[in-house]
Amino acid sequence: MHNAENTAARAALKPGPGRARCARAVLLLMCTAVLAGCLGMPAGVTPVTGFDSERYLGTWYEIARLDHSFEEGLDRVTAEYSKREDGGLSVINRGYLAQEKRWKEASGKAFFVNESDEGYLKVSFFGPFYGSYVVFELDKEDYRYAFVSGPDTSYLWLLARTPTVEPELIERFVARASQLGFDTSQLIFPKQ
Repeated sequence: MHNAENTAARAALKPGPGRARCARAVLLLMCTAVLAGCLGMPAGVTPVTGFDSERYLGTWYEIARLDHSFEEGLDRVTAEYSKREDGGLSVINRGYLAQEKRWKEASGKAFFVNESDEGYLKVSFFGPFYGSYVVFELDKEDYRYAFVSGPDTSYLWLLARTPTVEPELIERFVARASQLGFDTSQLIFPKQ
């Protein structure tokens, strides 16, 4: 009996075409889950509606951010948005590394997750990997500023059309972000 159990166990572990298909399916599911996890948004964050991508095009200055390795040490940070032929947006992020006395630049692409009038996009700077870009507050009259989140509360930006903004706007940004669960004590205000 013991020998029959070992034979059955070995047969169950033996690779075959069915097991390979199953393994690929599990791997695909895991990759999908990981990538989909980057397209969420923090609890309480809601994308603006009535978003007009035409008015969003052009240069935005980074007024404040929660820091990440891809922006570490950068000042004079800008994001330049332009239209893509496929309906998405192209983005060029640029910043100055003062310690190294050089500019750092990254090109990416962004596409609307739902409708094109909702400020909820997925953005990629690294091939097939996308992350959320959620505009959760916007000056809809003049498109002078935008509050932007990523997939979780570790990603946060205040963008503006000018290199400086009024202190009242920064206070409102900090208060709103704090209320939504962002750690505003870690905000960085890069030099422009």
